Amino acid sequence: MPDILVVGSLAYDDVQTPFERRRDVLGGAASYFSVAASLYSRVHVVGVVGQDFDEADLGRLRARGIDTSGIERKPGRSFRWFGRYDYDMSTAETLNTDLGVFGEWRPVVPDALRDAPFVFLANIHPAIQLDVLRQVRTPTLVAMDSMNFWLEHDRDAVTEVMSRAHVVSINEGEARQFAQTFSVIRAARTILALGPTALVVKRGEHGAMLFLRDGGMFWTPAYPLEKVQDPTGAGDAFAGGFMGHLSVTGRCDADELRRAVIHGVVAGSFAVEAFSIAGLEAATPEAIEARYRALRGIVAVGADAVAEAGPLAGR
Repeated sequence: MPDILVVGSLAYDDVQTPFERRRDVLGGAASYFSVAASLYSRVHVVGVVGQDFDEADLGRLRARGIDTSGIERKPGRSFRWFGRYDYDMSTAETLNTDLGVFGEWRPVVPDALRDAPFVFLANIHPAIQLDVLRQVRTPTLVAMDSMNFWLEHDRDAVTEVMSRAHVVSINEGEARQFAQTFSVIRAARTILALGPTALVVKRGEHGAMLFLRDGGMFWTPAYPLEKVQDPTGAGDAFAGGFMGHLSVTGRCDADELRRAVIHGVVAGSFAVEAFSIAGLEAATPEAIEARYRALRGIVAVGADAVAEAGPLAGR
């Protein structure tokens, strides 16, 4: 079984939707990514938590077979985020962020993990992402995420990370912001010219798009759900499913990247069905496969392909 290394945040979230509010629930990009990716492969987390971080929450990760030996515990408070969603449940309004020990943290990748073939640089300061890239050796695939704040305030560092990554994964607004254009296609061309093999544009409830450096393009809708409880972490879960599939196949060609996008969308669908990581904890490889086949049926052309995919499952 291949290994995936993720470097990112572990946090406690206060999430408010029009229907419910949950306080102090486990969050952070590394949490969502690692649980989603653990449905496919061995996952190793490098991160930092404070003295207030409940050991039981680390136990939830270990229960999934996730290696937490790279998580440091430092004096102080853990990263905390307070966000609110409106009725469209698509974009969070950040009401408060307390970086805590995460603010001054600089990761040290354990020597045993520096040969991990698959590396995911979650949404953290681009200088930290570059530091991680200097520590890992010869990864098969590096994927990175970012956010609008870094694109505005640390553009040069983000650009360097993009140039060194194989896959860039950002949302639609961030792609337009980086390329300073209204056109997602033009934005993709700008980002891919920096050097990555592929750009994944996350579009929330509208699915995801894949752009390849050779000019290829792929789009899939989101998996149709009747109920969405908490969209927090959907993008990180997407990355977990995406990287997880590629780690299993060991291939990163155009066809596998397309399949990986569908796996990412499916992983995200489980994440949004419950608060925190509970939706992903309830998922199984069999449930992932059922939704994957159902979503393929939605995007397939031709009666035979639809018949092979089967009906929608697990709604």
